[in-house]
Amino acid sequence: MAAEQIRRERANKRVKAQQKEEMERERDARAREDAPLVGNLIGKDHVNYVLMYNMLTGIRIGVSRCQAKIKRPLTDDDFTARHKFSFDIVGNELTPSTTYDFKFKDYAPWVFRTLREEIFHMDPADYLLSLTSKYILSELGSPGKSGSFFYFSRDYRFIIKTIRKEEAIFLRNVLKQYYDHVKTNPHTLVSRFYGLHRVKLPRGKKIHFVIMNNLFPPHRDIHETYDLKGSTVGRYYPEEKLQQNPRAVLKDVNWIKRGRQLELGPEKRALLEEQLRRDKEFLKEVNVMDYSLLVGIHDVKRGNTEGVRSETLKVFSPDLPKPRRSMHAPKDAEAMRRAMNASDPKRLGKGKGTIRLPEKDTGDTQREGFLFYQDEGGLRATDDNNEVLGEGSRDDPDGKIYYLGIIDILTPYGVRKKLEHFWKGLKDDRHKISPVPAAEYADRFFSFMKAIMRGGVGGAAFMTEKERDTMKEKTE
Repeated sequence: MAAEQIRRERANKRVKAQQKEEMERERDARAREDAPLVGNLIGKDHVNYVLMYNMLTGIRIGVSRCQAKIKRPLTDDDFTARHKFSFDIVGNELTPSTTYDFKFKDYAPWVFRTLREEIFHMDPADYLLSLTSKYILSELGSPGKSGSFFYFSRDYRFIIKTIRKEEAIFLRNVLKQYYDHVKTNPHTLVSRFYGLHRVKLPRGKKIHFVIMNNLFPPHRDIHETYDLKGSTVGRYYPEEKLQQNPRAVLKDVNWIKRGRQLELGPEKRALLEEQLRRDKEFLKEVNVMDYSLLVGIHDVKRGNTEGVRSETLKVFSPDLPKPRRSMHAPKDAEAMRRAMNASDPKRLGKGKGTIRLPEKDTGDTQREGFLFYQDEGGLRATDDNNEVLGEGSRDDPDGKIYYLGIIDILTPYGVRKKLEHFWKGLKDDRHKISPVPAAEYADRFFSFMKAIMRGGVGGAAFMTEKERDTMKEKTE
């Protein structure tokens, strides 16, 4: 009898151990499914937690309501439409109860829905799932001087970028022209806008933001990044600072000084030139300037051995509000709100674990079918016979993949830029400085991009003789 009892106890222990192992495997599987492709997890004590929570909640509700309606043709009123939502801890028939009070505005939702589905060929459910699950917070900041900050979707495909009120107004004013341009130019290099929204915090400022495409893929390290405008005045990042910030965004003079060029064969060069020409004509038409060609370079030889993205990105993971209808009185909501004040985030949290990065193309349908995303999400360097460079040997120094796009297209040549043009023109060549009239800016931008492709005259042709002499002295 004693032996039988011992056998039963051992059998029970084995069953419990197996059940425990199975539960752990299921938990790990769920964690892997929810894990972002890039970065480290950040908790609720992040300084921007409340803002990110409100953005995420507003996008989820606003976009879902538009997507739930039957598709219809666009009207002129759709380009100026604004849908407003109010969120609070109580909730109502239209919005769920939320942890924080805020107001959310969704601009031209039908237009952006049409852009996403019919022009950029995005799956609506996939878009929402990608955006409203987790954010990745970039610690790099904006390549420009706008002071904007970026969030990335959990799969690294989308960027949420804060913009100034003036930029939001401008985008709404030119939205019809933008829509017409991307519709007739599906391979455009101009930033792809998927949504324009605004969040207003209680007794706080209004924050406008756009949802855009991320030019850089999650499966490739970007070894060099350049922000090119076609200007050489004030367009240099000191090389000595790269020791402290090796992933800094470099500028036009850095590109010229390093002897870089876009290594593209005749076919790819012709396609890129034609698309740049069409895009610059559109940008000239809407009277914008100060935009740039963002160039990310992946060195095939170096591969993903340096862990670039893991070192620069972190993840934000909020708790989504559960939709429910509440009948609490406002005074009850106020009491609950006061009780929650102590938990408001104030400082940066510490990460928990690092997520492994994909080493292969993840099959992003957002990039499929577009000319300049054809080679693993980018454009592979080719020779004069249109053959891929670096294909035969990893030692080939020309094995590069370029990730290209025109960014920062929301700055019109208005009074502020005219004054900047005047004052900077007193000191430097007024045709070399960055702020110039939109038509001149577009033509110079296009000429510079042609010059830095293989077979072009080179970027040094856009420098003054004094600048070339100075660069030569530093090189020697």
